Amino acid sequence: MVHLNRIYTRSGDDGSTGLGGGERVPKHHLRVEAYGTVEETSSAIGVVLADADAHASAEWLRAIQNDLFDVGSDLCRPGSSEEDGRLDASYTARLEGWIDGVNAGLEPLETFVLPGGTTSAANLHLARTICRRAERCVTALVGMEDEGAVNPEVVRYLNRLSDLLFVMARAANSGGADDVLWQPGSGKPS
Repeated sequence: MVHLNRIYTRSGDDGSTGLGGGERVPKHHLRVEAYGTVEETSSAIGVVLADADAHASAEWLRAIQNDLFDVGSDLCRPGSSEEDGRLDASYTARLEGWIDGVNAGLEPLETFVLPGGTTSAANLHLARTICRRAERCVTALVGMEDEGAVNPEVVRYLNRLSDLLFVMARAANSGGADDVLWQPGSGKPS
């Protein structure tokens, strides 16, 4: 269990931060950017949960916030693989089950959906786009051979999470009936 009795350490005052194994890297390091963006995803989910319209999937969203700490834990330890990482395929499989369940009750899609509709849906779309940015950071990190391994399940999990947040946003828009739909060319001046 984590025990934090002191919030500041002054060790990062030089612009560096410590990774899980004790190695110090610049705070702008891609690995730090990746797990920081995962943390930002969790914060955006917290905004969804704080919405006055209590979200129907609050239990799932809290579970996801906990999952995202596991994702961050894997990312802050260079060399983390599926064998020694916290995240395994069961996390992603759980998301897939939730996606299938939510998607089954949605209006069929015939065009792209714009972020919006209810406050909850808009915030879920925001969380989704932050999650996509986290995924881009992680895949960039995977491509850097000299930075140590990344648990490949992290990429799969983030990819499915963004899909889940998308279908949850549609569900928050009356099952897709109140989605804001893209109308190609509608903003073109006449």
